Amino acid sequence: MILNSWRSMRRLLLDGDIGLAEAYRDGDLHTPDLTALIELGARNDATLRKLVSGAWPARLLNRLRHVLNANSRWGSRRNITAHYDLGNAFYGQWLDASMMYSSALYEAPSETLEAAQQRRLDRIVAMLDLSGGEHVLEIGCGWGALAERLAREGCRVTAITLSPAQREAAQQRIADAGLSERVDVQLRDYRDIAGQFDRIVSIEMIEAVGRAYWPSYFDILSRSLRPGGRIVLQAITIDDAMFEDYQQGTDFIQRYIFPGGCLPSVPVLRSQAEAAGFCLTEQLAFGDSYALTLREWRRRFQERWHAIAPLGFDEAFRRLWEFYLCYCEAGFRAATIDVNLIAWRGR
Repeated sequence: MILNSWRSMRRLLLDGDIGLAEAYRDGDLHTPDLTALIELGARNDATLRKLVSGAWPARLLNRLRHVLNANSRWGSRRNITAHYDLGNAFYGQWLDASMMYSSALYEAPSETLEAAQQRRLDRIVAMLDLSGGEHVLEIGCGWGALAERLAREGCRVTAITLSPAQREAAQQRIADAGLSERVDVQLRDYRDIAGQFDRIVSIEMIEAVGRAYWPSYFDILSRSLRPGGRIVLQAITIDDAMFEDYQQGTDFIQRYIFPGGCLPSVPVLRSQAEAAGFCLTEQLAFGDSYALTLREWRRRFQERWHAIAPLGFDEAFRRLWEFYLCYCEAGFRAATIDVNLIAWRGR
């Protein structure tokens, strides 16, 4: 690691991982392997936290920013728009053709991203235990890949999102597939869900709910699921041993990438689900696959930067986005975070 100025050292001491990100963004820090550097830090988190935990004024300011980004109805729409409405054209440059912005499920590191994403869809469909004809609610539908797949399985799908750009793209995708009669894509907050459904699925959305809203989120799932129905969540989770300390601060992701975001731990998820009356039926952890997914996204992002920059993104954004992809990959490699597919059965 090469530090080009004393300013970068001050940032590290005052702001920890946020300072590291800002130093890299501004060109004050260079390293031949950013992912390995961050992974080294993640594997030694407890020691580094004692040495470089951030000065209290900076911690207080970052925590205040995070609190102000709480996922109330208004805050959720603002926070989602801040991330996902960077533009469909932006994401289309480096995601695979399915436009799935969540972890694939790899069988081997040599496998293509496209094949691994389809395997993940296969697993979700299997965990939903479909017989055909079910009415499925998808909370946080992205650009519509899963909704399309469920419709092709014979389901009727109600898909909701807070992103106008995603809704428009998903509707077009469903129309192009000739499935508009089976899929209704709505611009709707999960708190405004009406009716009951045979199945509920939500992929990497609970991270955007916020800790204060987890009980009401699971209560809404409970009242929205028909008796005997199934729920499948894909969730990024944090090591339970780190959960409470993580709750007390604000990290790089919360500051720059997902305002208002908060990762649950697996025990916390299970506790919330049990309190809502759900019975665990299946769980799959596949953090190694997310590391591979992020590595491939980063390769594609770098390869396509010449086409991304003209969309209105500058060099500082490029370096910050690369830091984001490396930061997450390092977390999965160090196992400080994981990703889980979890299925529950309703009452």
